[in-house]
Amino acid sequence: MERRVELIIVGGGLTGLSLAIACAASGIEVAVIDREDPAAMLAEPFDGRTSAIAEGSKQVLDAIGLWPLVAASAEPILEIRVADGESPLFLHYDHRDLGTTPLGYIVENRVLRRALFERARALPSLLHLAPLAVERVERGAAAVRVHLADGGVLKGELVAACDGRRSPLRRAAEIGAVEWDYPQTGIVCTVGHALDHRGIAVEHFLPAGPFAILPMTGRRSSIVWTERADLAPAILALDAAGFHAELARRFGDFLGDIEVTGPRWSYPLAFLHAERYVAPRLALVGDAAHVIHPIAGQGLNLGIRDIAALAELIVDARRLGLDIGGAAILERYERQRRFDNLTLAAVTDGLNRLFSNTVPPVRLLRDLGLALVDKLPPMKRLLMRHAMGVLGDRPRLARGEPL
Repeated sequence: MERRVELIIVGGGLTGLSLAIACAASGIEVAVIDREDPAAMLAEPFDGRTSAIAEGSKQVLDAIGLWPLVAASAEPILEIRVADGESPLFLHYDHRDLGTTPLGYIVENRVLRRALFERARALPSLLHLAPLAVERVERGAAAVRVHLADGGVLKGELVAACDGRRSPLRRAAEIGAVEWDYPQTGIVCTVGHALDHRGIAVEHFLPAGPFAILPMTGRRSSIVWTERADLAPAILALDAAGFHAELARRFGDFLGDIEVTGPRWSYPLAFLHAERYVAPRLALVGDAAHVIHPIAGQGLNLGIRDIAALAELIVDARRLGLDIGGAAILERYERQRRFDNLTLAAVTDGLNRLFSNTVPPVRLLRDLGLALVDKLPPMKRLLMRHAMGVLGDRPRLARGEPL
């Protein structure tokens, strides 16, 4: 049986459901196809994973009705301290240099997932099909048809690929990508500590990669630990005492005694940037279009900025009676998002390579660079606003305005 909607989204993760909610809240008929079972995901205990939400992304989530559902569980980032190993030179960001708005927030992924499901259920024009797989996608001149594993068919004007780094839709559309694997693994966990973090995020650059300590609600912090890929399996295999010792050696004692709470989690680090973001009746969103190093915690924020741009174009096109999957709309989406995504991908890759270099002259120069930026308030404010996602000509959602 064939069912007609306007927008079909493949992938029901944080990016896919956020795009669906942004569009459905403005009356667009949306179907989300999700391989995962929402009931199982909602029943999962805390798995240690969190997301950094920049101020600009918070504005998007607020505008689509999600932020009120997560605000109580979001810990504001008030300061960021960046240091190169044991060097006495450092870079310090303080939100008070810009006003009263936090630099960002740390939110547990399970809190975000639950808020997304709750908000999605409240929107009558949003159809959430899960757990269900896509068998094939047919993109024609006038419409797109998505054939489902249960025999059903969805017909729409546009399909959005929110299906991750290995996006089957991107590959089926024969869109190439520049990609590589870093010789690094990301280790994620949560620690409790004796002293209050006071909303301060810390990023130490170590020879293996950055070690980030991100403030969570209560006396807890999220750890994003970049380690050499050849050493990470042995670290993850350690017993509780051994893992604690390795963690504490990198963490330090500035927050008193620490304790690992919840499971350890790891993932390979990679870079990806699609050669194109669009094809006839197809838009790549989030990790399907770009994957960056987590050195600055901006991966999800780039995806949210994709959502803000694409949702505005879709909703405005529908109000004008235009084809939401037309070439003009898709070209504008790619034009709006490509420079921002490519720039940040290059910056994070460059920073990771620079700070993983142990050659003494290089280390001295980068330490002097950190100290110089710290002594230049106008430069610091510019970098802070960029990290917050509040620079430039932003879509309405990124300004906190409804569509």
